[in-house]
Amino acid sequence: MTKKTGQAMAIVDVEHLDGTYFFRHEEFGAEAYAQTHSHSWGHLNYASHGTLNMHCGDDDVVAPPQYGIWVPPHMPHSCRLRHAVVYRAFYVAPPLCARLPHSLAVLRIGPIIKTLLADFAARGVQQPRTPEDERMARVMLDQLIASPCRPHYLPAAQHPALVQLLEGLQERPDDHRSAAELAAGIHMTERTLARHCQRELGMSLGEWRLRLRYLQAVDRLEAGRSVQDIAFDLGYSTASAFIAMFQRVAGMPPDQFRREFCQIAA
Repeated sequence: MTKKTGQAMAIVDVEHLDGTYFFRHEEFGAEAYAQTHSHSWGHLNYASHGTLNMHCGDDDVVAPPQYGIWVPPHMPHSCRLRHAVVYRAFYVAPPLCARLPHSLAVLRIGPIIKTLLADFAARGVQQPRTPEDERMARVMLDQLIASPCRPHYLPAAQHPALVQLLEGLQERPDDHRSAAELAAGIHMTERTLARHCQRELGMSLGEWRLRLRYLQAVDRLEAGRSVQDIAFDLGYSTASAFIAMFQRVAGMPPDQFRREFCQIAA
């Protein structure tokens, strides 16, 4: 596979394929991009190494490793990659999309999906041509249908004051202010801020901040930063406190995550 740095990503034409499944396996370099396009097929987009950023409809969506982005049929989408990624995609013909999300969704990638994608990639299979591969593709579909999903991993807000607050936290993830102090900074009470977060983000401000720090930690791991430096950047007083947070979210410590999910340029 050729790594394409800062180049346009080819758009796969699935419209005239026979069969019902198509697998794509490629590597892309940092700043590779795809212009806005759509397919009549739905498809899962997954980066087995690196964080995947896509623009779908009016939404900017990010999926860290261990998550994928499901784009339903006919939804316009584009992407620009901040870092190099090992990219996998699973296209599903329209008749089989009925039980999958009808809107954009971020799906948890379990071990069975990950293993099947890796197996098809290792063998260079794009379309199942044997009964065995057809059965494996059907298992993939069943696993996707059963996967936990959410509209966004890190949702955006609409209320101007909340937008201002979240943008500030993205610029300064090391901000130590409490929820009450942050609320006062945008002329809200803590209770009002909590209501806005639950209504617009579907989660507490604390959960949103945790996910933000996790995503920024993944980007820094991908860039080769040390655990100590990342902990300092994100406002943790000690590396052990950062490692404990990362372990809780990712299910593994940062150094193991870097080995398994990050692709560091030599």
